[in-house]
Amino acid sequence: MSENIDNHQVKDCLFQLKCHFTWKLVIDDTEIPDLEIRASEHIENLDTNNIGMYNLQAYVSHLKGENDKALQSLKEAEDLIQREHTDQLDRRSLVTWGNYAWVHYHMGRLADAKMYLDKVENTCKKFASPFRYRMECPQMDCEEGWALLKCGGPNYKRAQACFEKALKVEAENPEFNSGYAIVTYRQDCDKSNVISLDPLRKALKLNPEHGYIKVFLALKLQDIGEEAEGEKYIKEALSNKSFQTYVFRYAAKFYRRKGCTDKALQLFEKALQATPTSAYLHHQIGLCYKTQMFKVKGGTNRQDRESIGRFAQLAIDEFQKTITDRPTFEMAYINLADVYAKIGQYEKAEENFQKALCMENLPDHLQQETHFRYGRFQEFHRKSDNKAIVHYLKGLKIEEKSFARDKLLNALEKLAKRRIQHNVCVVESFSLLGLVHKLKGEVNEALLCYEKALRLTEHLNPMF
Repeated sequence: MSENIDNHQVKDCLFQLKCHFTWKLVIDDTEIPDLEIRASEHIENLDTNNIGMYNLQAYVSHLKGENDKALQSLKEAEDLIQREHTDQLDRRSLVTWGNYAWVHYHMGRLADAKMYLDKVENTCKKFASPFRYRMECPQMDCEEGWALLKCGGPNYKRAQACFEKALKVEAENPEFNSGYAIVTYRQDCDKSNVISLDPLRKALKLNPEHGYIKVFLALKLQDIGEEAEGEKYIKEALSNKSFQTYVFRYAAKFYRRKGCTDKALQLFEKALQATPTSAYLHHQIGLCYKTQMFKVKGGTNRQDRESIGRFAQLAIDEFQKTITDRPTFEMAYINLADVYAKIGQYEKAEENFQKALCMENLPDHLQQETHFRYGRFQEFHRKSDNKAIVHYLKGLKIEEKSFARDKLLNALEKLAKRRIQHNVCVVESFSLLGLVHKLKGEVNEALLCYEKALRLTEHLNPMF
């Protein structure tokens, strides 16, 4: 009976800790293997925030039921703290001790769990924390921010809040600024936006040799049409040995978007040597082959058809690897569907579009992109304007300002104008065109379209 009481007492204390077990990280079960790989990649290829990555690795191992492996990762974190943070040993150890306590608890080792709870409690007393088992300090907020950031899109807003909280205390801290810059960039889904530009510039100013920040800044500059300045940062990052694997992957993305697919593929292959199971890299390589496939003109002669078929198969293989490694990688399904549509395999295209359309908890801009791509498939491959309109409108109901939303507006506008020109469903088409102008903020043009639609309705129904 007393042991049962002790168990409840220990568990009540555990919930007061600030660590991976209490931060409510949103991780889909199917994403756990890929998250484990990404944490390992970070440890092997980046020389920043590895204490946090060992802790995340431990939490992921626990989720997989591998608690002994979790303890080994926590030992790595502890050793790193003792090597690099002798001046802040107690504070830097709080998250690791909290994770230790939780793992031991789940292994049924109440005495060991209590030992780590005591370590946390003694440190909180030492620094006069008003809380028994947690302490408010910017380093803790930063570590929580990194954990949330690494766990992907559903966690980004909370990650940003953590970094913002840390920056209120230490506005010029290089690590806090790096985390804040990266999480704002990750959420910057509108290419015309400059929300992440200043944070990235400030982070680079505080971390001049940080190649990871340089490539993100380069990609953002490319977004807003400042490609020449962006390429300057790419070349600087490539000339530096630090962060090299991550520099290769994002420098390659820069050159892929620039249209230099051969150069991009060379850099992706270099990155792949270090991380051969990276879903991100296989997806990017697939995009390169998809671009090469779409560059082939016509496709009417035998040579063109063979080239399209070869690039299509290479792209399909890479997207299939992506989905195998990360089954929730929504854009891989969409791009795979695009390739199947291009080569006339419409049933396979439909199957992959449906997988993307049925995914839950997608960020708004990805939902918009999915409806845009599926709408294009219906309009140009299935020749169904009505289904295309349905999906363009579904995408536009999502009010997030993004590059995908702009594409939806332009697609619906072109379709409506084409139908008006060919005298197809003219009343409906003028109404749709009016909606497009309204959503673009073009009030006068919207009113003109709605008036035309009304006049045509009156002409068609004179009794009304």
